[in-house]
Amino acid sequence: MSHLRITTAGESHGPGEVCIVEGIPAGLELDASAIDRDLARRQTGYGRGARQAIESDRCRFVAGVRRGRTLGTPMCILVENRDHANWRHSMAPEADAEGGDIPAPLTVPRPGHADLAGLAKYGLKDIRDVLERASARETVARVAGGSVCKAFLAELGVRIQARVIRIGAVATHAGNDWVSPDSIDWDAVEASPMGCDDQAAGAAMREAVDRARADGDSLGGVFEVWCWGLCPGLGGYATAAERLDGRLMGALGSIPAVKGVEMGPAFENAALPGSVVHDQFVVKVNDSARWIGRETNRAGGLEGGCSTGMPLVLRAAMKPIPTLTKALPSVDIMSLEPTTAHVERSDVTAVPSARVVGEAMVAQVVAAAYVEKFGGDSMSALKAAVLSYETGLEERGLWRRS
Repeated sequence: MSHLRITTAGESHGPGEVCIVEGIPAGLELDASAIDRDLARRQTGYGRGARQAIESDRCRFVAGVRRGRTLGTPMCILVENRDHANWRHSMAPEADAEGGDIPAPLTVPRPGHADLAGLAKYGLKDIRDVLERASARETVARVAGGSVCKAFLAELGVRIQARVIRIGAVATHAGNDWVSPDSIDWDAVEASPMGCDDQAAGAAMREAVDRARADGDSLGGVFEVWCWGLCPGLGGYATAAERLDGRLMGALGSIPAVKGVEMGPAFENAALPGSVVHDQFVVKVNDSARWIGRETNRAGGLEGGCSTGMPLVLRAAMKPIPTLTKALPSVDIMSLEPTTAHVERSDVTAVPSARVVGEAMVAQVVAAAYVEKFGGDSMSALKAAVLSYETGLEERGLWRRS
């Protein structure tokens, strides 16, 4: 079985963030500027902190790409950290690095971070050894790898986009029919500093961020990821590992600060009877062709661990950023005396940028599902397998690409 695997490496103030992509077939055309656009989208959004003014993220293909095409071999993508220049001595890998005083260890964990749990897990004494990797800066590499997957999926007619639907107590009033991605103004989403297509809600979100900043506080929220144009039958129901719903929820749940994920209106569905929730089958007719379709998509594009051919729609709830300028109470791990948590440079909210990370994670899971199902060492072989499968579904009247 073919597999797509993505791993990352790097520390927040280290030399750079690295993404290794294995399993992308040969012959995929890649444009570094397209990846850079997604990296720039991850940096934008109302409520971001000062770090974004320092970094100007650009990707560099180190391996696996030649003259704009993938080679079918492992890819290596590097995004350099410009802020590393200010941390060169502190983050030096050498034990006897020269050029400055040895930085004092951080010994006061911040509530809501991996600080204390990381110290316990690895037997460390300096919180800096934990927070550098636990930092959301790591998602730079995820976005780079996810952008490659989005380019791969675009060749198969699959598109992924996300929007913000809540910041703190302010929620969008934009409608959602769960069936048609065209019902959302994606241009308005990209033009909004909040990543929200509801202009009035976006303005109220900015005001909420301003109030939180003035109070030294932070805000969470909810973003929504859409993926459409995919065929039915991706994933599987035979084993837990195959189930696409579990993989997608795990991928979104792995994003720093994300604490909840739902498929379509899952929590709303839990309060309704099955006669209302389940997407009934209907016969559709167009140009003398007949096929089985649906008028609703309350399942969010997934049934029995498999894609249904309807749009995937997922929502992720993000907790408020745990680093506050108004420091929270804590305890020094050396003296066990009460104190206040140290303050790292941080955002007021990162939900608008987290939606871009959400796109990347969904792209990675869906791309992996295509590679697993259709295989192929080259893009031409994989695309031929997808076309054959989709044509067979249409001939049997089980599905039709809209």
